[in-house]
Amino acid sequence: MDHDVFRPIPLRILTTGQYIPSRRVHSREFDQRWGKPTGWTLRHVGIEYRHFAGADEPASMMAAHAAQDALQRAGLRADQVDVVISVGGVMEQAIPCTAALVHRRLGLAGSAIPAFDINATCLGFLVALDLIASTLMTRRFRRALLVAGEVASAGLNWDDTDTAALFGDGGAAVIVEAAEQDSASCLLASHMETFSEGTEFCQVRAGGTRMRLAADADAFAAASHFEMSGRSTYRLAAQKLPGFMQTLLQRAGVTVDQVPLLVPHQASAKALDHLQRALQLPPSSLVRILQTHGNQMAASIPLALHHAIQAGNLRRGQLFAMVGSGAGLSFAGAVLRY
Repeated sequence: MDHDVFRPIPLRILTTGQYIPSRRVHSREFDQRWGKPTGWTLRHVGIEYRHFAGADEPASMMAAHAAQDALQRAGLRADQVDVVISVGGVMEQAIPCTAALVHRRLGLAGSAIPAFDINATCLGFLVALDLIASTLMTRRFRRALLVAGEVASAGLNWDDTDTAALFGDGGAAVIVEAAEQDSASCLLASHMETFSEGTEFCQVRAGGTRMRLAADADAFAAASHFEMSGRSTYRLAAQKLPGFMQTLLQRAGVTVDQVPLLVPHQASAKALDHLQRALQLPPSSLVRILQTHGNQMAASIPLALHHAIQAGNLRRGQLFAMVGSGAGLSFAGAVLRY
């Protein structure tokens, strides 16, 4: 694999948006459910509260509301984007793609603006950003709307104390546009690696064509829950992360101390702590929203990016990186000048 320094791609993150579901779920609710002492769940997962979507808040609705938030901040109409891409890790339904459902909710029916999904689990936003960059550079598209709507709570096993309290629901959106060649805003480099020995560490076995409802309804129901081997996932991720980060930074032509802000996937408190230690980062350089949002799968990175921008921690002209891991096991990252 070629690890040479990339040629920067003129690309500008125009605006971001978010949608927070209506129901706030405090960790003490899990303490009560599991008969644990007050504060046990908070100490166990490092999350004070997260939000769960109601029946009237499907993934496409949350993604569309986040998109409308981003469009309003940019002073744009929905028909002023050239493509709509949904990056949710779990689709709202098997067919059609979630992006088409978002497209309709945005009032784009009849517009002929293309819409499609990219599924790379928790890394969907980074993969979509990497793929859309080349189309912006060639002016195939001028402006892209990337959306994520995640209802992680739909697949949780409420008796699993390792995973049930870790996840949250939500929506996020990012508008990306082509920049001029002399613009400071650019994508310096992106990189992805997959280690398929970890395919069974994080999985939902049902929902595709492998498990069939008609064959065994009970087995199908059991396989519809999220399953994770946390210890195996952490061990493999810790082993592969240093090499991955070295390659990403090498491709960008920067060192870690030249990147003042890192926007990571909010996988878990343990994962964030390990990332900070491995890269020897000061606490202020790592964006953390896990404590009040949980792991929102593919919405996690764009929502953390939204928070960094709104808090004033990311300013125009500043270098920053986004990085994460996802089921597979995969890593993805990008280094940009905002």
